[in-house]
Amino acid sequence: VSGLAILCLGIWMKIDLHIYLELSTFYFGSTPLILIGIGCGILIIGSLGCVCTVKGKSYLLYLFAAFLILIFIAQLSVAIASFVYRGKFEEGFKVGLDEAMQKYASDEGKRKSIDGLQSSLKCCGNATYADWFAIDWSGSGPSESVPTSCCISEDQCKNTGLPSDPTDIYTDGCFALVTSFLKKNFGIIGGVAVGFS
Repeated sequence: VSGLAILCLGIWMKIDLHIYLELSTFYFGSTPLILIGIGCGILIIGSLGCVCTVKGKSYLLYLFAAFLILIFIAQLSVAIASFVYRGKFEEGFKVGLDEAMQKYASDEGKRKSIDGLQSSLKCCGNATYADWFAIDWSGSGPSESVPTSCCISEDQCKNTGLPSDPTDIYTDGCFALVTSFLKKNFGIIGGVAVGFS
């Protein structure tokens, strides 16, 4: 079960989450591949355990026990690392989000990541939507406007010349939403990893 969970997490990170995780300066591109490898390894070793039990050979069971110890160490390491590096990931995300916003007009990859983050999380900017006002995100100079990914409904959205209390756009900052999600779920993720170990 733990091997399948880690495998699914790695695949989810590789296919879907990497767009958002790449915004952090503390993200390593090989992380999903490592998780996929660990998940596959655990599944293979679990299957070998069934073969060892059916064969009834003691040396195979000792070999299986050695693999289980390695799996235990790997899972415990993941759990400890998630607690230790939580603060660094949050700080890296804040810095990375600022950098991505600065490159919004010139870097298509960063633009897609920011747009995807803002539309899926229903947020705008780093701390607040007004962060966009100081950035030349459209290529025509700073202005009191935000990208259309900040719009609640892109069809009927007033995203330029915004009033002090806009109603057509998301006003919550993305950093606060992401960090609150991490704070709520990091304990659960780490606890589950320790429990599986």
